[in-house]
Amino acid sequence: MNKLLEVKGLKTYFHTFKGTVKAVDNVSFDIHEGEILGVVGESGGGKSVTGFSVIRLIDEPGQIESGEIIFNGTNLLKKSESEMNKVRGKEISMVFQDPMTSLNPVYTIGEQMDEVLLLHEKLNKHERRNRCIELLKDVGISNPESRLKNYPHQFSGGMRQRVVIAIALAANPKLIIADEPTTALDVTIQSQILKLMKKLVEEHGVALMLITHDLAVVSEMADRINVMYCGKIVESGYTREIIENYTHPYTEGLLNSIPDIDKDKSKLNTIPGIVPNMFDLPKGCNFSPRCKNCQDICLEKEPKLTEIGENHYVSCHFPLRKEAN
Repeated sequence: MNKLLEVKGLKTYFHTFKGTVKAVDNVSFDIHEGEILGVVGESGGGKSVTGFSVIRLIDEPGQIESGEIIFNGTNLLKKSESEMNKVRGKEISMVFQDPMTSLNPVYTIGEQMDEVLLLHEKLNKHERRNRCIELLKDVGISNPESRLKNYPHQFSGGMRQRVVIAIALAANPKLIIADEPTTALDVTIQSQILKLMKKLVEEHGVALMLITHDLAVVSEMADRINVMYCGKIVESGYTREIIENYTHPYTEGLLNSIPDIDKDKSKLNTIPGIVPNMFDLPKGCNFSPRCKNCQDICLEKEPKLTEIGENHYVSCHFPLRKEAN
């Protein structure tokens, strides 16, 4: 597969009166055509800011300090805002966390879908309407002809998220960035939405960057996984390799935190401590205050992301060694 997106040395900082937050700090990764990349970690790890940086939706006081975002052979950081407006929605689409903040309550679903097609596709009114109907069918919404006339409040949360996904697919993008797309939904609807997204990726050949705090979700969905902590990628690799042969203590903590019905239900494993203050990160390894394997070097020297296997990278002075099942 060809590389669709290549991010090199990305740094996105927020400069505030309290100090500077290095929300994304020297992050590099790539996504291939038709691939699902899972980006996982706790809140505050830099996952969403990474996604927003790719599509250049960083508001003040945030700023992309340096790096390259190569999409389809072009550095997006060198494009003007008007040029980026042609990329957003057409080449790269976004599925946001809360569908009610993505949809305008005063316009019908049909009007909002039509706006995307009018902006990016050379179709007449009749063709655009047929395309909208087709998209709603694709995402599993019944009676699409009549539903085009409805407003967002007339849909359930799960149906609204289906509409958002339909809008994201409207202009046949090459990449969709989904930022916690199931957070506001109940467990049953979450499963339906995730299965739908995977099905659409396979059918349309679009690449997906799936941002989530839930490692169980990406283990079922993603081809590869990036584990992020305090603005950095701490482990990266193929999904099976990460799940079966994880080497970073943080990845181990995330996996052990997933509830297991076969284990003691009275005990829920957690990662000790909390995410450090982003205004005052610890010296050396950011994870050192929470790490059971912490040694003197961890408190002084920041580990580098190093390849320890085929396409398996870890940022740890003392990576774990776990035999595959």
